[in-house]
Formats: sequence, C-alpha cells, structure tokens
Amino acid sequence: MSNRNSHANKQAARERLRAERERQAKKEKTARQLKVAGAVVVVLAIAGGIGFAVSNSSSGSKNTKVSDKDWRAAAEKTAFSKPANTTGEKGDTILIGDAKAKETIEIYEDPRCPACAIFERNGGKTLNEGIEQGRYKVRFVMANFIDDMAGGSGSKNAVSALGAALNVSPDAFMEYKEVLYSEKNHPEERDDAFSDDERLIEIAQQVKELKGNKEFEKAVKEGTYDKWGLEMSKLFEKNKIGSTPTLMYKGEKLTYDGQSTPMSQEQMTAALDKVLK
Repeated sequence: MSNRNSHANKQAARERLRAERERQAKKEKTARQLKVAGAVVVVLAIAGGIGFAVSNSSSGSKNTKVSDKDWRAAAEKTAFSKPANTTGEKGDTILIGDAKAKETIEIYEDPRCPACAIFERNGGKTLNEGIEQGRYKVRFVMANFIDDMAGGSGSKNAVSALGAALNVSPDAFMEYKEVLYSEKNHPEERDDAFSDDERLIEIAQQVKELKGNKEFEKAVKEGTYDKWGLEMSKLFEKNKIGSTPTLMYKGEKLTYDGQSTPMSQEQMTAALDKVLK
C-alpha cells in the first residue's frame, strides 16, 4: 500500500470517528433533555395533575412587567379582536395544515412550559413533518396556567403575541412558536421574560414575516389579542387537560406507550403510527 493511500485511509478513519462522536454527543444531549422532561412530568403528577409545580409566590418570578390588574382589565374589555386564520365564534380554533386532511391531532401547550419547549425541539419536529406531508392537520390550543402557579403574566402575554403572529399568517404563527420555544430564547420556568413586550418583539425578528412588521409590533404593544388569548386558554380547563404538553386524537390522549406523552422524534412517530393506520 502506498504512503498516499495509507494517509487517505487514516484520514477517512479519523473522519468516521469524528462523525460517530458527534452523533453520540447529539444522542446523549437529547437523552438528557428527555430525562429532564420526564422529571417534569413526574413533578406534574405529584402536583396533582395541574401541570406544573412551583411556588405560587410572585417573588419566584423575574422580569414581571404586566400586572395581574392589567390582565383583569383585559378580561373586562368590551372590544374583542380575534386573529385572522382562526375559526369559531371566539376564534379559539387554530387549525394548521391542509384543510382536506381527514385526520386532526390536537395539542395543548403553555408558552412558559419547560416540557413544551423540550417537546417542540424533539417530537414537535416530527409532528410538524406530518402537517407538511398532508398526513393530518393540527389544532393548537395555547394555555396560560403557569402564570397562576409561578406568578407573572408571561404565558398570557406570549399567547397574545402568538395571536398577533397568527393574524399575519399560519406560517408566521408556527415559526414564531418555534423560536419562542427554542433553546436560545426560552426562559427558565420562574423567569417571566415573556411578560416584556419588547422581548417578544425582539424574538420575533428571527421570523421573516414578523421582522420589522409594524402591524405585528403594534398588536403586541397594544394587547390587541389579549382578550382572545384569555378566551383561548379557557379550553385548557374546559376540556379537563391536566398538564402540558398534551396531545389528543379523537378525544383520547395520544401516547406512545399507553400513558406517556411522546417527547422524542421516535416516540412521536410511534404514537402517530399507532393511531393513523
């Protein structure tokens, strides 16, 4: 064997080893994330199925900008605006996907929920792929119960901002939701960063349709969809959902093993294959 071939073989072996190490590191990172998510789910169950276990004291919350009094006022407003791209009398139905798709998956999420953030970065990618393939459409229901448990108003404010994004387009809504839940932007559960309008607008600059979009920014600052967001969140209690993220299919909880919410891409695939023959 020539020295040139020997060197090339060694180089190829090093590249294979490097690629394998990268794959293993990524696998271990995902496993750590899912372990955290599993711990969160356990805490939720211990907390009585409400979906989140933290102190009710507002002192545990940081960066609180909007007071509870402001949100009570929003609930009492006579003016009501619902975003474009919604259906229902109160605009509480958000359906994303091909209208001709026969199957519908329902998902409940809270913008401040750490388990939802982990889901979005893993199993959520698989869910979104099914939407793009026309396999099903997805109904998104955004909740705000963490504000009550952790203190603050970040969940309510983020849901309102998501309404402003949805008013722009379904794609803007999906992309904005993705960047809000991203590892780069999602705060710790006790950090009420999403209560700050400027922070929500800053994150929105990562979405093509929202970057520099003055109409969107005005809606966020003026709370155009505050009351809509509060109405949307009522579905969480009305439908007796105990925690987030929760996926439903034909009125039954969607799981990969009969009881657990699918968090990884593999678990999401198994859960969908089980019900979508």
